Amino acid sequence: MLHGGGEHGMRRPSRLNGPSWRMRPFVRALDRAAGSRALLIAEARYRHRGWNGERADAARDAEAAVAELAERTGGVPTVLVGHSMGGRAALRAAGAKTVAGVVALAPWCPPGEPVGQLAGRNLVFVHAAGDRITSPRESLAMAGRARAAGALVCRYELAGGDHAMLREASVWHSLTADSVGALLGFTPLPAETAAAFALPPASTEGLALPVHGSALRAART
Repeated sequence: MLHGGGEHGMRRPSRLNGPSWRMRPFVRALDRAAGSRALLIAEARYRHRGWNGERADAARDAEAAVAELAERTGGVPTVLVGHSMGGRAALRAAGAKTVAGVVALAPWCPPGEPVGQLAGRNLVFVHAAGDRITSPRESLAMAGRARAAGALVCRYELAGGDHAMLREASVWHSLTADSVGALLGFTPLPAETAAAFALPPASTEGLALPVHGSALRAART
Protein backbone atom coordinates (compact mmCIF):
# COMPACT_ATOMS: atom_id res chain seq x y z
CA MET A 1 0.00 0.00 0.00
CA LEU A 2 1.43 3.36 -1.09
CA HIS A 3 -0.48 6.41 0.09
CA GLY A 4 -0.47 9.87 -1.42
CA GLY A 5 1.59 12.93 -0.61
CA GLY A 6 2.58 16.31 -1.96
CA GLU A 7 4.61 17.63 -4.83
CA HIS A 8 7.11 19.03 -2.33
CA GLY A 9 7.77 18.33 1.34
CA MET A 10 10.83 17.20 3.24
CA ARG A 11 9.17 16.43 6.58
CA ARG A 12 8.51 12.80 7.45
CA PRO A 13 4.81 11.79 7.44
CA SER A 14 3.45 11.04 10.89
CA ARG A 15 1.51 7.87 11.70
CA LEU A 16 -1.60 10.08 11.87
CA ASN A 17 -0.95 11.29 8.33
CA GLY A 18 -4.26 11.85 6.50
CA PRO A 19 -3.23 10.26 3.18
CA SER A 20 -2.15 7.14 5.05
CA TRP A 21 -5.45 6.84 6.89
CA ARG A 22 -7.25 7.23 3.56
CA MET A 23 -5.93 3.80 2.64
CA ARG A 24 -7.32 2.04 5.74
CA PRO A 25 -10.71 1.21 4.17
CA PHE A 26 -8.86 -0.38 1.25
CA VAL A 27 -6.90 -2.56 3.67
CA ARG A 28 -10.17 -3.74 5.22
CA ALA A 29 -11.69 -4.39 1.78
CA LEU A 30 -8.67 -6.44 0.73
CA ASP A 31 -8.72 -8.41 3.97
CA ARG A 32 -12.43 -9.23 3.56
CA ALA A 33 -12.00 -10.23 -0.07
CA ALA A 34 -9.05 -12.50 0.70
CA GLY A 35 -11.12 -14.61 3.08
CA SER A 36 -9.11 -17.67 4.10
CA ARG A 37 -6.42 -17.11 1.47
CA ALA A 38 -2.95 -16.12 2.64
CA LEU A 39 -2.62 -12.40 1.96
CA LEU A 40 -0.01 -10.17 3.59
CA ILE A 41 -0.86 -6.46 3.49
CA ALA A 42 2.06 -4.10 4.06
CA GLU A 43 2.36 -0.32 3.95
CA ALA A 44 5.41 1.50 2.66
CA ARG A 45 6.81 4.20 4.95
CA TYR A 46 8.01 7.36 3.23
CA ARG A 47 10.94 9.34 4.52
CA HIS A 48 9.45 12.57 3.18
CA ARG A 49 5.96 13.92 2.56
CA GLY A 50 6.73 15.04 -0.97
CA TRP A 51 7.95 13.69 -4.29
CA ASN A 52 10.54 16.47 -4.38
CA GLY A 53 11.34 16.82 -8.04
CA GLU A 54 14.17 14.78 -9.50
CA ARG A 55 14.83 13.26 -6.08
CA ALA A 56 11.65 11.20 -6.58
CA ASP A 57 11.74 10.33 -2.89
CA ALA A 58 8.47 8.37 -2.87
CA ALA A 59 9.61 6.22 -5.78
CA ARG A 60 12.90 5.40 -4.06
CA ASP A 61 11.05 4.50 -0.88
CA ALA A 62 8.61 2.33 -2.84
CA GLU A 63 11.46 0.47 -4.50
CA ALA A 64 13.16 -0.05 -1.13
CA ALA A 65 9.92 -1.33 0.40
CA VAL A 66 9.38 -3.81 -2.44
CA ALA A 67 12.95 -5.07 -2.06
CA GLU A 68 12.59 -5.44 1.72
CA LEU A 69 9.28 -7.25 1.35
CA ALA A 70 10.81 -9.65 -1.17
CA GLU A 71 13.69 -10.40 1.18
CA ARG A 72 11.40 -11.00 4.15
CA THR A 73 8.94 -13.22 2.30
CA GLY A 74 11.23 -15.07 -0.06
CA GLY A 75 9.87 -13.26 -3.10
CA VAL A 76 6.12 -13.81 -2.99
CA PRO A 77 4.10 -12.20 -5.84
CA THR A 78 3.24 -8.62 -4.93
CA VAL A 79 0.60 -6.17 -6.12
CA LEU A 80 1.28 -2.49 -5.48
CA VAL A 81 -1.77 -0.37 -4.62
CA GLY A 82 -1.00 3.33 -4.81
CA HIS A 83 -3.09 6.49 -4.53
CA SER A 84 -2.13 9.80 -6.12
CA MET A 85 1.62 10.29 -5.47
CA GLY A 86 1.63 6.68 -4.28
CA GLY A 87 0.23 5.62 -7.64
CA ARG A 88 3.12 7.35 -9.38
CA ALA A 89 5.56 5.67 -6.99
CA ALA A 90 3.94 2.26 -7.55
CA LEU A 91 4.28 2.58 -11.31
CA ARG A 92 7.94 3.60 -10.94
CA ALA A 93 8.62 0.59 -8.67
CA ALA A 94 6.78 -1.93 -10.83
CA GLY A 95 9.92 -3.19 -12.54
CA ALA A 96 10.91 -5.37 -9.58
CA LYS A 97 10.67 -9.05 -10.50
CA THR A 98 8.30 -9.84 -7.60
CA VAL A 99 5.70 -7.28 -8.75
CA ALA A 100 2.77 -9.05 -10.39
CA GLY A 101 0.85 -5.87 -11.04
CA VAL A 102 -0.21 -2.39 -9.98
CA VAL A 103 -3.55 -0.89 -9.03
CA ALA A 104 -3.11 2.86 -9.51
CA LEU A 105 -5.84 4.93 -7.85
CA ALA A 106 -6.16 8.49 -9.18
CA PRO A 107 -2.45 8.34 -9.99
CA TRP A 108 -0.32 11.42 -10.52
CA CYS A 109 1.09 10.85 -14.00
CA PRO A 110 2.81 13.98 -15.31
CA PRO A 111 4.12 13.93 -18.88
CA GLY A 112 7.47 12.28 -19.32
CA GLU A 113 7.05 9.52 -16.75
CA PRO A 114 9.10 6.42 -17.67
CA VAL A 115 7.22 3.35 -18.89
CA GLY A 116 9.99 0.90 -19.80
CA GLN A 117 9.80 -0.76 -16.38
CA LEU A 118 6.12 -1.59 -17.00
CA ALA A 119 6.70 -4.06 -19.85
CA GLY A 120 5.11 -7.37 -18.98
CA ARG A 121 3.24 -5.95 -15.98
CA ASN A 122 -0.52 -6.02 -15.38
CA LEU A 123 -1.87 -2.57 -14.63
CA VAL A 124 -5.29 -1.41 -13.47
CA PHE A 125 -5.91 2.34 -13.37
CA VAL A 126 -8.93 3.85 -11.60
CA HIS A 127 -9.63 7.57 -11.93
CA ALA A 128 -12.61 9.84 -11.32
CA ALA A 129 -13.53 11.82 -14.41
CA GLY A 130 -13.95 14.99 -12.36
CA ASP A 131 -10.71 14.72 -10.38
CA ARG A 132 -9.26 18.21 -9.94
CA ILE A 133 -6.08 17.20 -8.09
CA THR A 134 -4.53 14.68 -10.46
CA SER A 135 -5.34 14.75 -14.15
CA PRO A 136 -7.53 11.97 -15.60
CA ARG A 137 -6.28 12.98 -19.04
CA GLU A 138 -2.66 12.49 -18.02
CA SER A 139 -3.32 9.11 -16.41
CA LEU A 140 -5.11 8.06 -19.60
CA ALA A 141 -2.05 9.08 -21.61
CA MET A 142 0.19 7.14 -19.20
CA ALA A 143 -2.01 4.07 -19.56
CA GLY A 144 -1.69 4.27 -23.34
CA ARG A 145 2.08 4.63 -23.24
CA ALA A 146 2.35 1.75 -20.78
CA ARG A 147 0.33 -0.47 -23.10
CA ALA A 148 2.54 0.49 -26.03
CA ALA A 149 5.58 -0.42 -23.90
CA GLY A 150 4.29 -3.95 -23.38
CA ALA A 151 2.09 -3.76 -20.28
CA LEU A 152 -1.38 -5.26 -20.05
CA VAL A 153 -3.57 -2.31 -19.14
CA CYS A 154 -7.13 -1.67 -18.02
CA ARG A 155 -8.39 1.74 -16.94
CA TYR A 156 -11.68 2.39 -15.15
CA GLU A 157 -13.15 5.89 -15.12
CA LEU A 158 -15.74 6.82 -12.50
CA ALA A 159 -18.40 9.25 -13.60
CA GLY A 160 -18.90 10.12 -9.94
CA GLY A 161 -16.21 10.22 -7.31
CA ASP A 162 -13.44 12.57 -6.32
CA HIS A 163 -9.71 12.55 -5.71
CA ALA A 164 -10.06 11.67 -2.03
CA MET A 165 -12.11 8.60 -3.00
CA LEU A 166 -14.84 9.51 -0.52
CA ARG A 167 -17.66 9.76 -3.04
CA GLU A 168 -18.54 6.34 -4.47
CA ALA A 169 -16.18 4.93 -1.84
CA SER A 170 -17.59 1.42 -2.08
CA VAL A 171 -16.89 1.38 -5.83
CA TRP A 172 -13.26 2.35 -5.28
CA HIS A 173 -12.93 -0.35 -2.63
CA SER A 174 -14.59 -3.13 -4.64
CA LEU A 175 -12.67 -2.36 -7.84
CA THR A 176 -9.42 -2.42 -5.88
CA ALA A 177 -10.20 -5.64 -4.01
CA ASP A 178 -11.39 -7.40 -7.17
CA SER A 179 -8.33 -6.26 -9.12
CA VAL A 180 -5.81 -7.26 -6.46
CA GLY A 181 -7.40 -10.69 -6.06
CA ALA A 182 -7.34 -11.26 -9.80
CA LEU A 183 -3.76 -10.04 -10.27
CA LEU A 184 -2.63 -12.42 -7.53
CA GLY A 185 -4.54 -15.29 -9.11
CA PHE A 186 -7.05 -15.67 -6.25
CA THR A 187 -10.00 -15.04 -8.56
CA PRO A 188 -10.60 -14.77 -12.31
CA LEU A 189 -10.06 -11.41 -13.95
CA PRO A 190 -13.23 -9.31 -14.14
CA ALA A 191 -14.63 -9.53 -17.67
CA GLU A 192 -13.92 -5.86 -18.43
CA THR A 193 -10.32 -6.18 -17.26
CA ALA A 194 -9.73 -9.37 -19.22
CA ALA A 195 -11.13 -7.78 -22.38
CA ALA A 196 -8.90 -4.70 -21.97
CA PHE A 197 -5.82 -6.85 -21.29
CA ALA A 198 -6.50 -8.78 -24.51
CA LEU A 199 -6.34 -5.71 -26.74
CA PRO A 200 -3.24 -5.29 -28.93
CA PRO A 201 -0.43 -3.00 -27.72
CA ALA A 202 -1.09 -0.33 -30.33
CA SER A 203 -4.78 -0.09 -29.47
CA THR A 204 -6.11 2.85 -27.48
CA GLU A 205 -9.45 1.15 -26.98
CA GLY A 206 -10.61 0.05 -23.55
CA LEU A 207 -8.61 2.74 -21.76
CA ALA A 208 -11.58 4.70 -20.45
CA LEU A 209 -14.02 2.06 -19.23
CA PRO A 210 -16.93 3.97 -17.67
CA VAL A 211 -18.03 2.88 -14.21
CA HIS A 212 -21.32 4.02 -12.76
CA GLY A 213 -21.30 3.41 -9.04
CA SER A 214 -24.94 2.57 -8.46
CA ALA A 215 -25.03 0.09 -11.36
CA LEU A 216 -21.81 -1.58 -10.24
CA ARG A 217 -23.04 -1.94 -6.66
CA ALA A 218 -26.32 -3.42 -7.88
CA ALA A 219 -24.52 -5.91 -10.11
CA ARG A 220 -22.32 -7.09 -7.27
CA THR A 221 -24.94 -7.26 -4.55
